[in-house]
Amino acid sequence: MKHERWTRRALMLLAALAVTLSGCTTYVTSQVTAFSAWDGGSDATRTYAFTRNPAQKQSIEQATYEQMVAGGLAGQAFRQVSEAQAHYLVGLAYASRMDQVTVAQPVFYNPWPAPYWGPFNPWGAWGPYAPAYVNQTYPVYTHVLGIRITDKATGKEVYNVSARTSGDEPSLVRAMPYLVRSALSDFPMANGSVQVVKLPVEKNGGAPNETAVPPPGAPAPAPIPAAPASGAAAVQ
Repeated sequence: MKHERWTRRALMLLAALAVTLSGCTTYVTSQVTAFSAWDGGSDATRTYAFTRNPAQKQSIEQATYEQMVAGGLAGQAFRQVSEAQAHYLVGLAYASRMDQVTVAQPVFYNPWPAPYWGPFNPWGAWGPYAPAYVNQTYPVYTHVLGIRITDKATGKEVYNVSARTSGDEPSLVRAMPYLVRSALSDFPMANGSVQVVKLPVEKNGGAPNETAVPPPGAPAPAPIPAAPASGAAAVQ
């Protein structure tokens, strides 16, 4: 009877642990930081064109991320036009980095052979058979997107926002839709403000829901590539 009771407790513990782990990737959390001199304006003046530095000019990856940002800007009443017609210029910066995080994990010493207690310590962590700890190292990936809006006529920067997220997702292209939505979710943020944005993970793996409207005469948008380049791009 005691063995069955401990078996039931062990199964309940495993079930609870499974629920906890499954919830770890339910949301994508980003830290958003903004610097703003935005004066409001009207919807009629919210016309823009993307600007690129020399390294970005022929980049398919750049074009892909511009489509995502264009969809986000459309939700804020921005309209993409040719550069000659644009009131604003929009530049993008993005980067990824991998770090190593070391976590101490418990390893339980089991003095009782099966079928007595199995791998579980019935006295808990403070009992006579407390666990030992070993260090486990895991990769953590950090992805960053910066969006910079300047007034084309004066060259003055009017809005600069960045979104940063960290987790176990190694792909920047999969993280990018969440970064875009986070960066533009509360446009325009106050100058020097920082906020945390939490977005549910999409079933489509983070593919953008928005469809960007290309400027007049522009070709149809290119498909999202299978894997992005790893290099960072700077804001123009």
